[in-house]
Amino acid sequence: MNSPQPFANFKNFVNPLFFLLLLTPNVSQDENLLLSAHRKQKPLLVAGVEEGYLNPDSCKPCHLETYQNYQHTGMGQSFYRMNSKKEIEDWTHNSLYYHRPSDRYYKMSERNGRYYQRRYQIGFAGKEVNVVEKEIHFVVGSGKHSRTYLHHSPKGELSQLPISWYNEKGGFWAMSPGYDSPSHYGFQRKVTYGCIFCHNSYPEIVSGADGFGQESLFKGNIPEGIDCQRCHGPGKNHVIEAKKPNAKVERIRTSIQNPGRMEKDRQMEVCMQCHLETTSARLPHSIQNFGRNTFSYRPGEPLSEYITHFDHAPGKGYDDKFLIVNAPYRLFQSPCFKKSKGALTCLTCHNPHNIPRGEIAQLHYNKVCLNCHRSNLEKLITSQSHTSSLDCLPCHMPKRRTDDVIHVVMTDHRIQRVKPKRNLLAPLAEKSFWQDSYNGEVLLYYPKILSAQKKDLYESIAQVQDKSNLKIGIQRLEKALKKYKPKESQFYYELAEAYFENKQIKKSIHMYEEALRLNPNLSIILHRMGVALTRLGELSRAARVLKKASKINPKDGAILNDLALVLWNQGETKKAIQILKTSVKKDPERSESHSNLGVFSLAIGKPEEAKMALREAIRLEPDLPTAHHNLASVLFSNGNFSEADYQFEKTIEYNPTNVKAYLDYSVTLAQRELYEKAHSNLKKALELDPALPETHNMLGEVLAAKGELSLAKHHLLIALNLKPSYAHAHLNYGTILALSPKTRKESIKHFEKAAKSPEISIRQTALAWLKKILDE
Repeated sequence: MNSPQPFANFKNFVNPLFFLLLLTPNVSQDENLLLSAHRKQKPLLVAGVEEGYLNPDSCKPCHLETYQNYQHTGMGQSFYRMNSKKEIEDWTHNSLYYHRPSDRYYKMSERNGRYYQRRYQIGFAGKEVNVVEKEIHFVVGSGKHSRTYLHHSPKGELSQLPISWYNEKGGFWAMSPGYDSPSHYGFQRKVTYGCIFCHNSYPEIVSGADGFGQESLFKGNIPEGIDCQRCHGPGKNHVIEAKKPNAKVERIRTSIQNPGRMEKDRQMEVCMQCHLETTSARLPHSIQNFGRNTFSYRPGEPLSEYITHFDHAPGKGYDDKFLIVNAPYRLFQSPCFKKSKGALTCLTCHNPHNIPRGEIAQLHYNKVCLNCHRSNLEKLITSQSHTSSLDCLPCHMPKRRTDDVIHVVMTDHRIQRVKPKRNLLAPLAEKSFWQDSYNGEVLLYYPKILSAQKKDLYESIAQVQDKSNLKIGIQRLEKALKKYKPKESQFYYELAEAYFENKQIKKSIHMYEEALRLNPNLSIILHRMGVALTRLGELSRAARVLKKASKINPKDGAILNDLALVLWNQGETKKAIQILKTSVKKDPERSESHSNLGVFSLAIGKPEEAKMALREAIRLEPDLPTAHHNLASVLFSNGNFSEADYQFEKTIEYNPTNVKAYLDYSVTLAQRELYEKAHSNLKKALELDPALPETHNMLGEVLAAKGELSLAKHHLLIALNLKPSYAHAHLNYGTILALSPKTRKESIKHFEKAAKSPEISIRQTALAWLKKILDE
């Protein structure tokens, strides 16, 4: 046995935490787990139903002028295919945008009539890395304020692209709404049926595909722009009546909805189906009624039968929120609206078929105001209590920068007596509306009155769905479910999710089972139950549940990823790797799957495959700290120290509270005798968690190597107090004691404890010290 070499460049002392993360795969964080209902044998229908939807061109022969005017409105141009005829952006000059918070470059380009967004970073050694390029297939927005771009994948998914075009100040590129932060969606933000509900006409989908837990796939016709039928309802019967030889005018009129002839509440709700948004932050602002499919709303029915809206409690800092989609919300706050007792509606001011612009718009809207206020205004002007101007909007409905889409200025629909004194157009920094963590009561907003059962159930759901009022919401939802026993599985699923978020895992599993009793073949419930069982350590049962989910939805990469993790932890290595490779194949843009494949590959002795998988994970999601951490460890083990350092520093940059990253990085530095830098990282780790014995042990090693033995002993004793059986700390403390003749005998008991370590290097070194001391 070789003689021990105390603190010899740390080559014999590998910290047990080093490489620990390599065997800790990423657990999927995807909370939006969906089920594809698309089946080749099923027909594709508009909105997934046979209810008489027609090509909107069918309206043109009889309503030519209205039809042509409507094509120029914002709704008529809300969604369309990208092509050169509709190009308004600068694709040649100023087409490179650098986003400093996320350190990413974006290049917008046009090639042979096709349009692209390309992202890259400047990585290690100044090389261009993490390149992603997606073709632009669709545009959201008329371009009056902004244009956002969508990519349509071969699978049928629509995803939002990171860069948008804004028309302010002559036009410029900037981050899409919700993206102006160090960590954002990148190219992976999926556009759901819920998004399309408001931004476009109804697409062709499989029957039932827009129900709860279904995957949003667009494999049929995708229309361009909100058409007549979104406000008037399906037009087939109307056209049939109009084409009859002896057509009756009254039958033609009653065969289709006309918002202008609806009662005022129903008329407003036709607009409110899309334009009522109380907040764009996590609250939730609305809940689609359980049992209703996304595209099931029909003009003329009470909106409350389709959706229920909620709001923040007053006095919580949200009272004056001004968002891009809350014109009715602001209008409802207006004295004019309240005093009108329902007479003032959207149609009082707006003709949705023909939106005026410029001076014509100014004259039109002022005329509407003067219809009610002319006599009073004349008195005010005469008494010099009002200016002589008859332009009402600049003071009473001023333009204001929206809080959520900070590069857009909109008209504030809260009609106010006095214009706010602050600069309403001043630049704003984007708030984290999409990640906002509101804590407090979630209040019913619309409708104001619900049945007792519906109010109890949906208000309870609103408390827990985004964790705004989680603990109280759980209690309320428990009582409501016990009292009313609803038949929709989603109520029980929501309580299961709330239990899971509140770390009541056993209760969550019971409630997932209750949801499955009502809907046994919904993969989203099976998947979440499998995740909960995994968290509880019931791996065999978790595997069975996840296998069932994967059979129902074999193309869901998230289910396959989580199933692979369970099988891996059960020791079924080959099966786990095979399933994970299938996950990557089925869903190649799921970064977690690539990251986990890197971990698995390394564990079976394939470091090159591990590197490839980890680099792909980082390419897809550049700020994924776990992938950087694992890649750093692989690079270091291969002797690529410079890039390993770079990857460790990226890990810390993206997760500055990661104690393990500081600790593992310090090990690699110490092994190269870079003790000062190692010491610096360990001090940061200690600040984050002063009670972690591994940090104190490592500090003891580094300080001992620097010759600061007294301070080293201090930290090693702390490590042993925190963890008395810590063999590595016993070895290090014994080594310091053995260096001095006065304390050599005292070191024996520490070496004896270290000699019981399962770590070969620690055990052998301890035995070597014992032999040396006892032979003296």
